[in-house]
Amino acid sequence: MNIDKRLQTAVQSYWNARRKNKEKQVQSGKIDAGTRGEVTGGTQMGALEVLVSDILCEAGLEKVDIRTRTALELPGYFRATKKWDLIVVSNGTLVLAMEFKSQAGKSIGNNVNNRSEEAVGSAKDIWTAFREGRFGQAPPPFLGYLFLLEDRDNVKIPVANKEPYFQVDPEFRGEAHFQDTAALRRYKGVSYSKRYELLCRRLVLERLYTSACFMMATNSTKTKITQPAEDLNFQRFVAALRGHVVTFLGSLSK
Repeated sequence: MNIDKRLQTAVQSYWNARRKNKEKQVQSGKIDAGTRGEVTGGTQMGALEVLVSDILCEAGLEKVDIRTRTALELPGYFRATKKWDLIVVSNGTLVLAMEFKSQAGKSIGNNVNNRSEEAVGSAKDIWTAFREGRFGQAPPPFLGYLFLLEDRDNVKIPVANKEPYFQVDPEFRGEAHFQDTAALRRYKGVSYSKRYELLCRRLVLERLYTSACFMMATNSTKTKITQPAEDLNFQRFVAALRGHVVTFLGSLSK
């Protein structure tokens, strides 16, 4: 499998699906505000889910054990169940659970915090459920997080933090990224794309997710994919997936 070529096709499919959803809204006469009409179809990340499913199958998992459309509910601890985007259940064992998230359009500020809270909460919920034995006596599952951000000017501009009482984390203030002291004083914050990158990295550093992937892509008929951080690129994410599958399959033969 040519991973890079398949990834390009899958991301292009994401934009095509959003456009089709918007067209359906227009044709029906029911147009949602902002970019909501582009995502209400609910299938825009489908090609990326299929790509990951194919990778898991090639690594040795049975296709019947990989779920991407139905029966995606897993028990939680703080809530009864949570519906994931892709799960693998094999031999009565939760092998993998994964989230596919994206952000596109002009409005982005509030969504960064919402995505962060959602990611942290979902991970805390499932790991606590695992501790409580909701998934039986089994090795820990692989928890994956893939985030796709539209590559546009407004996500790359430094954004100031509001600090009425205390300074925020130096990484979010941009102290490590601005060499120009005047620029640091002016912005006191990194861009939204950098905030998402920090989110993905720290989800892994804090062991909330086994591995994470962060990508940016232009919304065009020939999309351009950018992977800002080597430790969060798709190739490394795929390697982690394959490694987990090999370890799981090896445990079955013992």
